Amino acid sequence: MQFALTSSGLRLRQFISLTKPRVVSLIVFCAAIGMFLATPGMVPAGLLLSAIVGIWLVAGSAAAVNCLVERRIDAVMSRTRGRPLPRGELTSSQTLTFAAVIGVAGLWMLYVLVNPLTMWLTFGTFIGYAVIYTVLLKPSTPQNIVIGGASGAMPPILGWAAVTGDVAPEALLLFLIIFSWTPPHFWALALYRTEDFARAGLPMLPVTHGQRFTRLYVLLYTLVLFASALLPFAYGMSGWIYLAAALALSSVFVAYAVLLYVRYSDALARRTFRYSIAYLAMLFAALLVDHYLYF
Repeated sequence: MQFALTSSGLRLRQFISLTKPRVVSLIVFCAAIGMFLATPGMVPAGLLLSAIVGIWLVAGSAAAVNCLVERRIDAVMSRTRGRPLPRGELTSSQTLTFAAVIGVAGLWMLYVLVNPLTMWLTFGTFIGYAVIYTVLLKPSTPQNIVIGGASGAMPPILGWAAVTGDVAPEALLLFLIIFSWTPPHFWALALYRTEDFARAGLPMLPVTHGQRFTRLYVLLYTLVLFASALLPFAYGMSGWIYLAAALALSSVFVAYAVLLYVRYSDALARRTFRYSIAYLAMLFAALLVDHYLYF
C-alpha cells in the first residue's frame, strides 16, 4: 500500500511537471492582476477562482504539448533533459491524453463559469503558444520569441475579459508591457545557454547572430520596455505610486542590460534573467497596489 501511494505521488508530480508550474504561476498571476485592474471593486470570489483555474489548466495543457513536441530537443539540452518525457518516465500518448483532458476541462470552465470571450481568447493563446510558437516559429526563425511573445503577453487580457466581457485599451497596455518584456527576459537566458540551443539545432538569436548582437538587442528591448512600463501612468490608468515603482524597477533592468552589453559574463546573464522575473511580478504588484489606493 505504501509503495502504491508513493508511486502514485511520483506519477502525479511527473504530470504536474509537464505543465511547467513556475511559468504557469506567472501567467496566472498576470491574469489575476488583469482581473483586479478591470474593476474598482473586488472581483467576485467564484469568478476569480473559475477564471484562474480555467486559465491555469489551459496554460498547463499548452506547456504539456510544448514538452511533447520538443521531447527530442529537450533530451539534448542540459536545462531540460530532466523532464519526464526525455527521461522516459511518461509516454507520448500519456502526455497527449493529459494535455487534452486538462485543456478541455479548462476551456469548459471558462466558457460555462466565466464567459465565451475569455474561453475563445484563451483558446487562441493556446494555439499561439502550442502550435504557432512551438511548432512553426521556434525551429525556424531567431525572431521566434518576439513574434511568439504575443501569446505569452495575453494573460492580462484574459483576466480583463473575464471580468468585463470585453478588451479595453488598459488591457492592451498590460499586453504591451509583457510583449516588450519577453525578448530581454528570454534572451538573457539564451545568452548563458547558447551552447544548449546550438546543440539542439534551434536558431536562437545568440546562435544565429552572436552574443554581442544579442546583448545589443537585450539593451534596446529593455529601453522599449522602460517606455512601455510608463504608459499606464501616461494613459491615466495609474497614479504616482506605480510611476515611482516603474521608474525604479525599470532603471535597474536597464542597468543590468547596460552591464550585459559592456562587460558580459554568464553569471551576470543569470542574474539578469532572474531579475527579469522579479521585475514583472513587482511591476504588476505595484500597479495593483496603486489601483486600489488610487480608487
